[in-house]
Amino acid sequence: MAPPALVASATIGSVGRVSAGAVVSCTVTVNEPFAALPCASAAPQSTVAVPRANIDPDAGAHGRLLAHVARTNPVWTEIKDGDEVLVIFRAANAYVSPNWYPSKHELHRQVPTWNYQAVHVHGKAHVRDDERFVRGVVARLTRTHEAGTGADRPWKMTDAPQEYIEQMLAAIVGLEIESSRIVGKWKLSQNKEERDRIGAAEELRKRGADVLSEAMLRTVGRLP
Repeated sequence: MAPPALVASATIGSVGRVSAGAVVSCTVTVNEPFAALPCASAAPQSTVAVPRANIDPDAGAHGRLLAHVARTNPVWTEIKDGDEVLVIFRAANAYVSPNWYPSKHELHRQVPTWNYQAVHVHGKAHVRDDERFVRGVVARLTRTHEAGTGADRPWKMTDAPQEYIEQMLAAIVGLEIESSRIVGKWKLSQNKEERDRIGAAEELRKRGADVLSEAMLRTVGRLP
């Protein structure tokens, strides 16, 4: 069983050589279960990696995220119950060479860039420092990802001694984020001419970046 996916739509006004005021849309789907939680504290602002256990789509209008962090991670002490937070999930992304733009070979006025898709989840955070909640988060995380290992006998929490599991659970703290808004973010060379977007998309496809290539081709109507 694959981890639940986050799906969001993005609508971005195009700029540059595309006709002024043009608007293009796409849907961003994220299957990546690892997220970043930007965190501002007394120290310089940092970004905390957050393993996502799962998405509960039935909790609230936009569901909720269940995750955990190490107890030694200061993020759980800096977040106050009900604080508004942003969780960033990275989707498809890839380097784009200027050589892939047909116009580069005529005008030589192109530079490298990086195209990407991402989903931003906005919501209220709740720190859940209780063993029952954390055990449930880890159990769901384990079931989901062990199912994808192909093992005849997937690992489960009862495979380890009870006291060892309790020790490991005590070393982490749960996070529950009630999603209030899910926003798709993307950069797909939408500021380039149509022929340049198509050229870059075809080169990405040749290199196995099919998801990003298809997203770029949708912005020029080459795919539904």
